[in-house]
Amino acid sequence: MIEKIHLPIRRVTGGPKHHFFGYFDKFPWDRSGRYLLSQEIGFTARQPVPGEKAVLGMIDLQDDCRFIPLAETDAWCWQQGCMFQWLNDAETEVIYNDREGDHFVSRILDVKTGKKRTLHRPVYCLSPDGQWALSLNFSRLDRERPGYGYPGAFDKNEKVNTPDDEGVWLVDLKNDTSRLAVSVADVTEKYFRSDMENTPGWFNHMLFSPDSRRIAFFHRWRLWNKDGTPGWHITHMFTANRDGSDLWPLNLEEMSSHYTWTDDTHIINFSNRYTHGWQYYLYTDRTHRTEIVAQDVFPGDGHCSFSPDGKWMLTDSYPLEDNCRRLFLYDLGRKNAYEIGSFYSDPAYPIPTRCDLHPNWSRDGKEVCIDSIHEGSRQIYIIDVTPLTGK
Repeated sequence: MIEKIHLPIRRVTGGPKHHFFGYFDKFPWDRSGRYLLSQEIGFTARQPVPGEKAVLGMIDLQDDCRFIPLAETDAWCWQQGCMFQWLNDAETEVIYNDREGDHFVSRILDVKTGKKRTLHRPVYCLSPDGQWALSLNFSRLDRERPGYGYPGAFDKNEKVNTPDDEGVWLVDLKNDTSRLAVSVADVTEKYFRSDMENTPGWFNHMLFSPDSRRIAFFHRWRLWNKDGTPGWHITHMFTANRDGSDLWPLNLEEMSSHYTWTDDTHIINFSNRYTHGWQYYLYTDRTHRTEIVAQDVFPGDGHCSFSPDGKWMLTDSYPLEDNCRRLFLYDLGRKNAYEIGSFYSDPAYPIPTRCDLHPNWSRDGKEVCIDSIHEGSRQIYIIDVTPLTGK
């Protein structure tokens, strides 16, 4: 049973340009709570082509939501942007992906001084301790999962199904060095299935554990229809030490979707498992223990995260029968679920360009932000959740 308590919502960006933050596993707010990161685009509802740049900026929430331009990037996508985010061990530095010639890089920018430096690899996610990042082949990701990677760069492994020199890269943010931690070929060989034969494999959706020691990631591979056209993909989920050692198959049961680490040893993941089908499951790392969270409560897959105090789960839905996406809060202690918003999503948007809500928590747990197109353009909105959470 889900109780409907729609909370007031505030739009913090406006047209004529479109604005979005991107994925659900980062803090858009700076530590002071004053500035919210945003990407600004002049079009929507179609894929970008190389050369179409996004403007990166921050919204001053204490100055009439003024958009402050900071930089531009030629390496972005609709689902995850350019991985624009605050560095975890700095007050005023952000990181984002960009293009140099025929390859991708990342930039670290001090938003106060304007000082900038370049890292030789693009980043996917950052370690909470600020020392490390994970990287992957964004060209391969764009090819296999449009809307998540970046087009237009050279890829030496374009025609290699299971490369042994490509996969999860561990990047040292301080020294600008990297090493291959887990290769596509290694995971394919260790956990081979017959439907992995003669089909491309790739990695996606990587995250560090809160203590920065473990990583999680997806191994995906393409299925093919009987007529030879590309079909859907299968997902296996793994964890490992950040250097790639102690690899653990967290879920080999057909499909894993959105997830987050809840602490150093647990992951909540919307999965399709043989016992109860599609549910939010809580996995214990390096064990076979799982438990269901909010069984049969939500209408399907969502972008799940936990409040800073660990008491509330925030998640959303894909468009339901009325073409609206729902936003939910779940009280983990009392096991109460609330629908706190419903937002129309134009079904005419091509799938790679869709606008998921991708809800994110503020650092103090008092607000959440979403991307939405319910008013006709892609913009960022903030919702005060304290009427429910009491913070």
